Amino acid sequence: MSNVRAFGELGIPVWVIDTGKCLAQYSKYCQFFLQCPNYSSDEFIPFLEEIAIKHDLKDWLLLPSNDHAVFLISTHREKLAHHFQLITDEIDTINKIYNKLELLNLAIALKIPVPSFEQLEHPHSPVNLTFPILTKGNNGLNFYKKMKRKVIVSLNSEELVKNLNTIQKRISLSETFTQELIPYHKKNKTISFTAFAVKGIIKTNWIGQKLREHPLRFGTATMAESISDPGVLIYGSQLLKALNYTGICEIEFLKDERDQQYKLIEMNARSWLWVDLAKECGVNYAKIAYDYSQSRLIDFPTNYTFNTVWYNPITNFYFTIKGLFLGKIAISEIWMNLGKVKVNALFKKNDPKPFWMYIILATKFLQKR
Repeated sequence: MSNVRAFGELGIPVWVIDTGKCLAQYSKYCQFFLQCPNYSSDEFIPFLEEIAIKHDLKDWLLLPSNDHAVFLISTHREKLAHHFQLITDEIDTINKIYNKLELLNLAIALKIPVPSFEQLEHPHSPVNLTFPILTKGNNGLNFYKKMKRKVIVSLNSEELVKNLNTIQKRISLSETFTQELIPYHKKNKTISFTAFAVKGIIKTNWIGQKLREHPLRFGTATMAESISDPGVLIYGSQLLKALNYTGICEIEFLKDERDQQYKLIEMNARSWLWVDLAKECGVNYAKIAYDYSQSRLIDFPTNYTFNTVWYNPITNFYFTIKGLFLGKIAISEIWMNLGKVKVNALFKKNDPKPFWMYIILATKFLQKR
């Protein structure tokens, strides 16, 4: 929805495509809504081609906000380029990003810290990691398709054996790796380094951190804040240069209190849920992407506002109460953010309908989250 509003405020016509009803379709800036096949299905790309031809969408920017859509659009990039303007990178680069094991090995080669990990050959393989640990797919998208989960957590060796036995019924263990879960501390928030890059050269960047999320660890942000972090900027720059990456991206890091290092968690080759905060701080990624796709001269931002807070008033209230009850959030954290400039994720005076639809459909949306 953030990108829909960003385009609409600039007078750029916006169509929303989703697999089902979504908040963005209720924005006054959404001129047309189309329900599409599943993003990972064989029907998705023919659907895009068909609507491009039928509605004469030549030179419209196609901007995905889902990993499965990114992967398929990149895979069929040459075909779709006949109908749309694209900023989704080449499939060779996208594969290096969504193959989590390959991305981790690239980070290690660049001396970017990562959580310890191992590839286990069978369920009873010896493990030299500290529990709790996470088992993931080398290719996160394939793992999710088969397991319907991004990661599987094991709290002890017995649980690990059980989980690996379950996994290998659907996917070979050679297509997975097991990684140490960075111990939770109230101060070590997930940090997102974001950028627009061209051939690995960063044109503009913005950094934010999740103050609240659901689930309460490694989840979707319910409150986030703009920050500055030179160390994360260096790591992000090294990674994008090595990938020769072009487009918008979000790279997540988490500080490990044991050695005080920020460690790479994952990279997304697209915009993210709270991209509206970057826009409010002076980095409008939607406008940059559009101008780049139309070969316009771009005045890339060289700085942005810090200490601005973005929040979803409904999910943030619910998960803040839950976090307080479980001892995951301190009252002092709430107090610290009271005086900061806040960006409401849902309610905008000039575009209120998505907020009211969220209220009406709150139960359904919370279940999806």
